[in-house]
Amino acid sequence: MNYRIRNILWSTDFSAESLTALNYANCLAKYFKASIKAVHVVPDFAPALYETRAMMVADLIKRQKDLQVKARKRLEKISAKNAINFSKIMVETGSAGKKVPEIADREHCQLIAIGRKGMSALEKILMGSVANQVLRRSKVPVLIAPKKRGEAKIQKILVPTDFSAGEEKERDYAWTLASKLQADLTLIYVLELYDFKFSPEEVKKLMDEALNRLQNRKKRKATFKVDEVVIRDLNAPAGIVTYANRHKFDLILMSTCVSPVERFFLGSTTEKVISYATMPVLALPAAYCKT
Repeated sequence: MNYRIRNILWSTDFSAESLTALNYANCLAKYFKASIKAVHVVPDFAPALYETRAMMVADLIKRQKDLQVKARKRLEKISAKNAINFSKIMVETGSAGKKVPEIADREHCQLIAIGRKGMSALEKILMGSVANQVLRRSKVPVLIAPKKRGEAKIQKILVPTDFSAGEEKERDYAWTLASKLQADLTLIYVLELYDFKFSPEEVKKLMDEALNRLQNRKKRKATFKVDEVVIRDLNAPAGIVTYANRHKFDLILMSTCVSPVERFFLGSTTEKVISYATMPVLALPAAYCKT
């Protein structure tokens, strides 16, 4: 598969998180010589009202058009302030969680960059954040950024693995990215112990077996530093985030390859890492891993 990034779609709600996502999109665009397309999705005002309250339609449409005009002006200001020449500026109406993946597909983008901030607390409980909705629907990788000050740099990449069937594509993508950026790459496996009791000898044996399995996978040539580590923790998301923070990684790259039912009720490991990570997470959606 060709992992070259030619077009990046930056989706913004004008939050601080989305501006962080833009900084990282711009960083990747420079290395890959890619273009950045900007989009803001204006929420649709309760379509059901269009039929039940016809007198409100004209006013609602006018409000939407005003918001669209303001959004375009804000995008143009962001472009000028950050010296980023967007190849295309789009302002559309609808649900951002649904629209953004559709636009990425329509505009032939290979990456979506979006801020982690999304809906209200209640909506997050019931539906998940906009970023998670985009990730669940996207056919291409999604870079999800928290609010983060300072320069966007990617010098250390952490790649968690669980030895799943789709992990080779995850490693292929990580290899391509690390090679392009000449970034250090660390492949990590978290031995999940939950609340089970193990003797020190049993834990050591389990960790040694996991490390041996990690090191005996397909060998690859690298022009950058590669480490393989196994750690223990109560669960994978906690272990990944703690290790990433402790060792000051710039980016976590991982895939989301669980069933829709599991994602709906529990949230995937990737989605949990996104919620707690203090650095951007570049997530490969399930649909992408299967192509």
